[in-house]
Amino acid sequence: MHEAEELEKSEKTEAFEELRPLLFSIAYRILGGVGEAEDAVQETWLRFDASTTRPVSVKAFLSATVTRIAIDVLRSARVRREEYAGPWLPEPLLNDPYQDPARAAELADSVSMAALLLLERLSPLERSVFVLREVFAFGFDEIAEAVGRSEAACRQLLVRARRHMKDGRPRFEADRRERRELAARFFEALSLGDVDGLRSLLSADVQLVGDGGGKAPQLARTVVGAEHVARLLATAYPLMARIDITFEEHEVNGQPGAVFRDRDGRVLHTLALDVLDGRVQAVRSVINPDKLGHLGPVADAWAVDREAKRHRRRPQ
Repeated sequence: MHEAEELEKSEKTEAFEELRPLLFSIAYRILGGVGEAEDAVQETWLRFDASTTRPVSVKAFLSATVTRIAIDVLRSARVRREEYAGPWLPEPLLNDPYQDPARAAELADSVSMAALLLLERLSPLERSVFVLREVFAFGFDEIAEAVGRSEAACRQLLVRARRHMKDGRPRFEADRRERRELAARFFEALSLGDVDGLRSLLSADVQLVGDGGGKAPQLARTVVGAEHVARLLATAYPLMARIDITFEEHEVNGQPGAVFRDRDGRVLHTLALDVLDGRVQAVRSVINPDKLGHLGPVADAWAVDREAKRHRRRPQ
């Protein structure tokens, strides 16, 4: 490889790595999967590396490329999700690599499970236009290039996307400290098996949703109502503690949550809380092992379940 070619390769690599966090964040919001987003980013690099022309704007070129790849992946993924066993939730994301301190809260809300589930209502093109415009503030000329439509068509796609998102769009608390404090009380009550304490923190129509994908046992697919959710959680988690299941509080998809681990430190599941008006509106648990591998070694949920059942009738 000639010196000039080596320099060009180095410049390409540096430019790509600088934009990698943005590319991943775009792809994850379009796809709702960490592995799929990482694959889309890697494919973007391969196309960029193979390109013989130098784009006027590297950011625009890479953003357009990762968006087009993500749209193609999403079209095939939607068929799989329609056949998914039980409720489908996005793969949990503990840290969004795209850092913008001025918009930290807004970016966190856009990656919440509630927001990503709403995005599932949109067509791949609507979803991509919405993400590029509403989350990352791309110009319509850049969006048109990315999705292969005219600017006028992109504006219409955005109108439709906003209409679909409007009614159910999550409204999270502006005070993140208040959110964290409520989450701390929730997890304290959870660890104590305090039914009354949990009930006092839950909205009347709270939902507990579990995503096992048919590949792991779970408390329940969907439970609705403060009384039912509080009693289920207060019964389950003290039992888990008896077999050395521990948890660490951690933001999950930009919202209060926790990561649960077995006695060997392997990831069992994540829990994410939607908080509004001083109450927990939804509790979402991802225990499907296929969605946890990016967080580290994954626990054998079936083995944990068997051990929990053996302990259930034993005296404490």
